[in-house]
Amino acid sequence: MFNALMKSVFGSSNDRYVKSIGKLVNQINALEEQMQALSDDELKAQTHKFRDQLAAGSSIDDILPEAFATVREASVRVLGMRHFDVQLIGGVVLHRGEIAEMRTGEGKTLVATLATYLNAIEGKGVHVVTVNDYLARRDAEWMGQLYTWLGLTVGVIVPNIQEHERRDAYNADITYGTNNEFGFDYLRDNMKHDRGSMVQRPFNFGIVDEVDSILIDEARTPLIISGPTEDKTDLYITVDEVVKRVDPEWYEADEKSKNISWTEDGNEKVEDLLREAGLLETDNLYDVENTQVVHHLDQALKANIMFKRDTDYIVKDDKVVIIDEFTGRMMDGRRWSNGLHQAVEAKEGVKIEPENQTMASITFQNYFRMYPKLSGMTGTAATEAGEFWDIYKMNVVEIPTNVPVQRIDEEDEFYKNTQDKFKAIAQAIAEKSKIGQPTLVGTVSIEKSELLSKFLDEEGVKHSVLNARFHESEAHIVAQAGRLGAVTIATNMAGRGTDIQLGGNVEFRIDDELSDMEEGSKREAAIDRIKAEVEAERQKVLEAGGLFVLGTERHESRRIDNQLRGRSGRQGDPGLSRFYLCLEDDLLRIFGPDTLFARMMNSNLEDGEAIGSKWLSKAIETAQKKVEARNYDVRKQVVEYDDVMNDQRKVIYEQRAEIMDSEAVDDVVVDMRQDTVNAMVTEACPPGSYPEQWNIDGLKERLDEVLGLQPAIDNWMQEDQIEPEIFEERILAEVEQRMDDKIAATDPGIWKRVEKGILLDRLDHHWKEHLATLDALRQVVFLRAYAQKQPINEYKQEAFGLFERMLDTLREDVTGILLKSEFRMAPPPQEELPDLPDFLTGHIDPLTGLDNSNDGDGSADDPALFGSLAGSPRAAASPGGAATPADNPFAGQEVSRNAPCPCGSGNKYKHCHGSAV
Repeated sequence: MFNALMKSVFGSSNDRYVKSIGKLVNQINALEEQMQALSDDELKAQTHKFRDQLAAGSSIDDILPEAFATVREASVRVLGMRHFDVQLIGGVVLHRGEIAEMRTGEGKTLVATLATYLNAIEGKGVHVVTVNDYLARRDAEWMGQLYTWLGLTVGVIVPNIQEHERRDAYNADITYGTNNEFGFDYLRDNMKHDRGSMVQRPFNFGIVDEVDSILIDEARTPLIISGPTEDKTDLYITVDEVVKRVDPEWYEADEKSKNISWTEDGNEKVEDLLREAGLLETDNLYDVENTQVVHHLDQALKANIMFKRDTDYIVKDDKVVIIDEFTGRMMDGRRWSNGLHQAVEAKEGVKIEPENQTMASITFQNYFRMYPKLSGMTGTAATEAGEFWDIYKMNVVEIPTNVPVQRIDEEDEFYKNTQDKFKAIAQAIAEKSKIGQPTLVGTVSIEKSELLSKFLDEEGVKHSVLNARFHESEAHIVAQAGRLGAVTIATNMAGRGTDIQLGGNVEFRIDDELSDMEEGSKREAAIDRIKAEVEAERQKVLEAGGLFVLGTERHESRRIDNQLRGRSGRQGDPGLSRFYLCLEDDLLRIFGPDTLFARMMNSNLEDGEAIGSKWLSKAIETAQKKVEARNYDVRKQVVEYDDVMNDQRKVIYEQRAEIMDSEAVDDVVVDMRQDTVNAMVTEACPPGSYPEQWNIDGLKERLDEVLGLQPAIDNWMQEDQIEPEIFEERILAEVEQRMDDKIAATDPGIWKRVEKGILLDRLDHHWKEHLATLDALRQVVFLRAYAQKQPINEYKQEAFGLFERMLDTLREDVTGILLKSEFRMAPPPQEELPDLPDFLTGHIDPLTGLDNSNDGDGSADDPALFGSLAGSPRAAASPGGAATPADNPFAGQEVSRNAPCPCGSGNKYKHCHGSAV
């Protein structure tokens, strides 16, 4: 009560902060007339002037008012759009590395131009991160007109572009791209063997569009690059057959976490089934020899019980395609990890692709924290403000709307069951459709959207369905969702990227209706007619009450509900929103308090009857907060574990960069030899021990196995006062003599490349193996909690020990290869190393195996691994040996998959005529 009174008098801290930015806005506004008086050439010259000022010692903050005023005037001349004062406030917030929360329709894309231009003047690069490729291309083309007019360069990162195009895009002043493309490029860069072939440059400033979607929703799942392992198709199929015979009483399912555990009785019975199927190597299911079978058994059970067709995935073209739980989009090429996708494929009886091994991974948290300055914008961030500060140290600033919001948000309506709810929804939509009010319906799954579609058919209501099955036409469906009487069912509206305009979208109507009409007076007249029709229709829609947003149930996150609501009432338009709920909704069934169910069931609610109350809405919000808190804990746990790996990742990647930048690595290799010999001698002859306690036989065996040496250690043992230090000196002398002989017989330039190549290759190999070990460790370390130990602390300790062991193995491996290998002269290397093969790229939840990626780079059908030695050509190996398509004119020719296609399209062969080879 007291806090509310204080806010009414003094305003909230957010209000005071926004008000303080008003001084800067006044300075920018004061420069408007001065900017308007400049000619086009003089306005363009401002960029050069600002760069001179920065070179002379001015800071970016010093030039902010004049730079913002320049962008606003340039936007008026180039785009025909003038920044509102609230957009200037948003630009300042972005420049300061904070999150601007602005409602849908407030022009966030235009807001970003202010901070982007200001920070791009330095020439260090600005990354504008979007949620999908469509938005990256659209914004780069749309806002790029403004930047290029002002003398800046603009690049865009999208899938399937060639390496040199990707490098040029990163070297531009401003680079647009998706979060996945940026993250995967970072990982791929740190798998390359030549600094010149890397595409990214040092991080500077990033602006994240839809920041809550990218840094919150998708942050639970790390980006992973992987390569294939051996084929285990028969195992998946056999285990799936076993699981299909399992009785529901044998297991306990937790829908909250999508986990399943066997009961004690179920353990014994499934063990009998596995023994009958011949899958157990020993009698006891949980013996170490049966680890793999147990793992695949758990994944098969999860696939059959917890993952629902048309909700979590669909089957299309004999493939299991994942559905993004946040956007409802199909994620072609993305696969669940840890054998889960293979288990679903076995369940559905489609072709089973091989599993993959992690080769590089990073979480979005640790990727984006590498930017010295990071900001973001979205319509819904306030509910997650605490997490943004805890993880990214970013404040959320709520920016006021340019025009007061006119939308009416009604109380939720609550029904007894799904049938009653959907019947009421269909009737409400039919009523709105009759008066011409357009309706946007938000559902949480394909299944629910198709169920509602049947109810609407019964009511005779014409409607469009927007879900993963109709992905290709989504932009056209959304664009016309504001037309008179239109009814649009959308699986999820997050990140759709197309504005809903009342009366319809002029540009899309022109594309749809006049695409075949040639330029001329007839086309101009047709365009004028469409514009007039849209404006007339807009007035009718406004009179009908604007866009009606209807939610068929509450989402786990309040932000997703707010995103749906935010589609209505943009820029002062009237609008209406309402949610329909029932006891059978997942949110209430799984997370709702028991008292809620009890009270509702005892209220004797009649069939078809609805109630609504503030108490009910409060209970639902409480359930949503519980889910959000749980999801935050999951994300926090992921980043805690990845922080451990991140420290190691930084060491490895920095070491790789140093190796690539070095002319020669002989000093590193010499140190490795010395450390290897020292470790062997120390292990066999521990300090403070007596000669009779030394493991001489073990030392000889290790020297022969690792270094290929057979020194006369038995003779040395006959000497008086022999010490381990003498062993070490003599062994090292033999090692160095052999190395000197090899170096003397090889061209110095070639030897340098050999050393560098082997060092990089073995470093990559052991890092890949280390990642696989850490993955396995993370899967089992939670069991330590039963011993009253903190799993994260155990993980840190184990991971550190494994990292040290990996470095020891690396030293031995490099030393052994250089000592034992025979080197022959080979043809000189090509001037440019070939591109990295298209590894499988995924965005995988380490706890559930869920893939939350939307990186459609088409690489999922072309996994490959490194060549055996660094510096050797790394060829992409296409699995399965697919048949050559009849319409490929280059079939039978030896065309490299990474080479430009001979047809002259400019694309790589593998992405053009060779796509099915």
